[in-house]
Amino acid sequence: MDSDIEKIQILPAAEAQKIAAGEVVDRPAALVREFVDNAIDSGATEIDVSIEEGGLKLTEVSDNGCGMSRCDLIHACLKYATSKITKIDDLQTLKTLGFRGEALSAAVAVSYLEIISSTDGKSAWKFIPSIDLEAGKKKDTSLCGSARRQGTTIRAHSIFDKIPARKLFLKNSSSEASYCKKIFSEKALAFPSIAFRFFQDGKLILNYPACGSLKKRFCKVMQNGKNEDFFHEIAAKGEHFSLVIVVGGPELPQQNRRLQFIYANGRRLNDFALQQALEYGTQGWFPNASHPAGSVFIEIDSRYADFNIHPAKLEARFSDPQAIHHCISSALTNFVLQHEKVAAGNISGNFFYDTADVRLDNPNSKNVQPQFAEKIPYKTTNSNLFVTDSAAAEFGKQDKLRYVGRIFDLFIVVEKGPQLFIIDQHAAHERLLYNHLLEKPIPKQELLVPIPFQTESEAEDTFLKAKSAELERLGIVIKGGKGDWRIEALPVLWRLGDVETVREIRSLCEAGVNVAEHWAATIACHAAIKDGSYIDNSTALSIAEESLSLPVMRCPHGRPFVKEITREELLKAVKRI
Repeated sequence: MDSDIEKIQILPAAEAQKIAAGEVVDRPAALVREFVDNAIDSGATEIDVSIEEGGLKLTEVSDNGCGMSRCDLIHACLKYATSKITKIDDLQTLKTLGFRGEALSAAVAVSYLEIISSTDGKSAWKFIPSIDLEAGKKKDTSLCGSARRQGTTIRAHSIFDKIPARKLFLKNSSSEASYCKKIFSEKALAFPSIAFRFFQDGKLILNYPACGSLKKRFCKVMQNGKNEDFFHEIAAKGEHFSLVIVVGGPELPQQNRRLQFIYANGRRLNDFALQQALEYGTQGWFPNASHPAGSVFIEIDSRYADFNIHPAKLEARFSDPQAIHHCISSALTNFVLQHEKVAAGNISGNFFYDTADVRLDNPNSKNVQPQFAEKIPYKTTNSNLFVTDSAAAEFGKQDKLRYVGRIFDLFIVVEKGPQLFIIDQHAAHERLLYNHLLEKPIPKQELLVPIPFQTESEAEDTFLKAKSAELERLGIVIKGGKGDWRIEALPVLWRLGDVETVREIRSLCEAGVNVAEHWAATIACHAAIKDGSYIDNSTALSIAEESLSLPVMRCPHGRPFVKEITREELLKAVKRI
């Protein structure tokens, strides 16, 4: 009867192994990844990678590591063969990159493999494995004496000749070579003490000598050794982990996140949340929605991380990812603040302002527009930039800040001694508002008609519910749940319509730990004096006074708002000197 026909078949082990190998080796670059991992684990200080025809004809990795003995060579290519662990509990103390016991057996399944290795540099063995995969044992192996220095050379010839169907999904040799170079460079990035060289069709293409720091290696790999002065190395630590951040300054803005990397225990991870921490920590440092170039290198106790969740080890689980996220973003935030303070200190001289008659909170001030008076904070945050009245009376020679005027309906021009300062009124006011909004709870006003909106996921609902108290301190009162919400109050300074308001509030779900900063920047941007808006002389001078006292002279979105021109520069411009 038809019902007795068997449709389910058990694949032969050899065929199953070829299919399973595709999870580990999908293109030549995957062999580069796996072979280089093994070379690093061997303790190598020099690693060479060579490819021919995009790696399809040959993918070779050679190192000066500990090497393998004759017996180890014979067993190395069997499935699940590994020197890294003996039982699953060893994953809790894992200190190596390779550990799954799949790389060499997968390579045998998709290519013709050849290994030469020496443990002492005096004698070596050459091994060409041929595995009886069904029996899971060595068969028809070719093993003979050879010669090479201490270490291992592994060559994979004619990749996917054994599985022609997989070649249909590969790109041309030039593209496949690019994938190999990308993997090679990413591996080199995390190990500056190892020298890496990459050969393509017999030519040396990439050369990364051993160096003393992650910053130097990053600049060598990603900037061809240039712009090192614009990169910074920051160290931080938390419970059970430490990290080093290499980040480029705003002198090198990026239009995308292509030059951002996350590493944990030497492994490159695809971790969007931790990549976002790099963005949050530099928020307000990069102008016009540009991004930083940089990398985060995490060293974590293996008991608090699981790297065994992805065939290519591109993902990991952490016991406390929020702690790592916070450590990255706060370390960067603190660094940016200190860096900008130092930069602000480069402005010549100390400032002394006679401002008794121009402060906007002074009831005797004249011609002050009320809408600006409620927005501009005037509490200085950097007393070092001021000279006290008594001190000024004793040297008696300090120059006051003098208002010159406004140009192009946008820039405030002030003079102090031999310096002229041109200030973007919108960006400066935006920074002042931003700082003020972060100092205390944001005043709110109830809406006559609540604004309803819907969420699109349980994650959004969870976020809004968990953050309701924090949102209220930010001037937002929302009620609801399970996809249906309503906005009942908003900040006094809020200026957007209903659709834009809903969009901005929902976007806070992506702000991570920087919800307050994100929201304050949004309010400040929309509430600040606009380009072309009229302001009187007293208001303009007050904005100049306060903005020049700030430790960070950039708007919350990263644009610098002041340009200093000295008298000497002007004299040179008109050829007087």
